[in-house]
Amino acid sequence: MKLFLSLILWCILFVLCWPAAILALVLYPIVWLISLPLRLVGITVTAAFAVLKAILFLPAHVLGARPRN
Repeated sequence: MKLFLSLILWCILFVLCWPAAILALVLYPIVWLISLPLRLVGITVTAAFAVLKAILFLPAHVLGARPRN
């Protein structure tokens, strides 16, 4: 559904202002490639915080504390 909506919006943009639509079509892969390392850094930081949380809560887990839902 998201792809279909994006296609419809791009078609509307193409009808209203075709140079901007072509520019968006060309620049989208470049922006995706630039943002890819930032996503990888975000995944790494999230994993590091998850490990830190697991280490900090290990004594409570060993003593039998139950996590709140």
